[in-house]
Amino acid sequence: MPSRLNPYISFDGNAREAMEFYQGVFGGELAMNTFGDFGTVDDDLASKVMHAMLETPSGFTLMGSDTAPGFEHNPGNNITISLSGDDGDELRGYWDQLSESGSVTMPLEKQMWGDEFGQCVDRYGIAWMVNIGQPR
Repeated sequence: MPSRLNPYISFDGNAREAMEFYQGVFGGELAMNTFGDFGTVDDDLASKVMHAMLETPSGFTLMGSDTAPGFEHNPGNNITISLSGDDGDELRGYWDQLSESGSVTMPLEKQMWGDEFGQCVDRYGIAWMVNIGQPR
């Protein structure tokens, strides 16, 4: 397998819901394991997601988990997931779903560099940028 780089998101107890939402947005295969799958007997923790991986038909890979015991969950504004390409219909579809029930921080519209670009924060507090390239 070649090396690859992809986002890994930590959630505060709602990883299953969030990863299923992203599967609904992007499609693809979602694999999830709980802490219980690996022997945790604590009832509160056993059903939480230890690791999830979504692999989409477009070649995206998104990973996530519930924050493990002993680690702090500190959502912040230091990471944004960027979607870009030239398939406007595909990218606008992602935009519509990600921004629904979230907040738009910059509307998806034509920018000074000629592309359509927008930023939003989804219902789980994750920041997204969408750039639709225009023919040059």
